[in-house]
Amino acid sequence: MAKKVKVVLNRSGVREMLRSDEVMQICREYADAAQSRLGEGHEVTCRKGKNRANAEVAAVSGKAKKENVKNNTIMKAVRG
Repeated sequence: MAKKVKVVLNRSGVREMLRSDEVMQICREYADAAQSRLGEGHEVTCRKGKNRANAEVAAVSGKAKKENVKNNTIMKAVRG
């Protein structure tokens, strides 16, 4: 008969890992890949939040903004 195993995460350790430069680089790679599928008029920004690293792809030109509102292009590019 199998024994029950209880896993307890070290919350501060997990937070430190999620805010690490390595995770930031992974996020940036995903965002850069999405930006390359989108083309002109989009930019990538990265930052470290309170609990984790974040990367954002945003439409900055008027044409890109209109296209994104009409066809949800950023979401489609992120999904790949």
